[in-house]
Amino acid sequence: MKTNLPVTESGGGQVRLRLDIAYDGTEFTGWAAQEGFRTVAGVLEESLSTVFRTQLRVFGAGRTDTGVHASGQVAHLDVPADALTHAYPRQPRPDEPEFRPLVRRLARFLPEDVRVREIVRAPAGFDARFSALRRHYAYRLSLAPYGVEPQLARYVTPWNKPLDIEAMATASRHLLGLNDFAAFCRHRPGATTIRDLQRLDWVRETAGRSEATRGATGDLVTAYVSADAFCWSMVRSLVGALLAVGEGRREPSWCATLLSAESRSSDFAAAPARGLTLTGVDYPADDQLAARIGVTRDLRTLPKP
Repeated sequence: MKTNLPVTESGGGQVRLRLDIAYDGTEFTGWAAQEGFRTVAGVLEESLSTVFRTQLRVFGAGRTDTGVHASGQVAHLDVPADALTHAYPRQPRPDEPEFRPLVRRLARFLPEDVRVREIVRAPAGFDARFSALRRHYAYRLSLAPYGVEPQLARYVTPWNKPLDIEAMATASRHLLGLNDFAAFCRHRPGATTIRDLQRLDWVRETAGRSEATRGATGDLVTAYVSADAFCWSMVRSLVGALLAVGEGRREPSWCATLLSAESRSSDFAAAPARGLTLTGVDYPADDQLAARIGVTRDLRTLPKP
């Protein structure tokens, strides 16, 4: 059934939509579409193109790596205005959001390990990647002697060595702020490795216990990491370096010395992908979206001493 929904164009007869997305990254070769590989963007583009009856491309806020999960990924796509009519089996009810019927329909096309949780018309100037102020990740570890609870096994990394969480917290503070994180990033030609790391906290709790009863001796350890942006493999590398501190193989001050490196360090291994989840993306007010794109696209440099 075709409808006569109002259309807000983003230019050239296109309507820009914002998608809020969650996925289990275990069976995906990362976010970015790649020929011959199962990726999150590839699966989304296939389903959305089928629903809208035209070839579409999805742009994500964060290009998560192979095996990395998301509970708060954000993406956008541009849909021809006349293609919107193909996506609606019926008009939304007066008491529900405009694109709720589309969310329900997509649920039938998408595999169970990726869900589009919400769709809205994007405000003018919105770009899922370049408008973002910051991204938030959580990295989860289990120190339990038996490993990980079965229902969490795909999202938590088992760690069978004791960790000094206080030492890891101390080392984390050395890394905060605007720095060159080349030691923690896989090289990309022409890409900067300067990032503003705004949060790197460690929380220890007992899985399944309420917030009020969590203690400091639990088996579940979570790193909460936030930055304006992340380069390739940066979060897992940060966690890997801090695990070396937690195991006593390095002093907390060692992490600060890594900030002077000009290339990826081989002194530590990146933590396994399974424990990492993209939990959210922050954006400025609608009237600041376009300006934020300009700031993000500028090549960052460190201030002179």
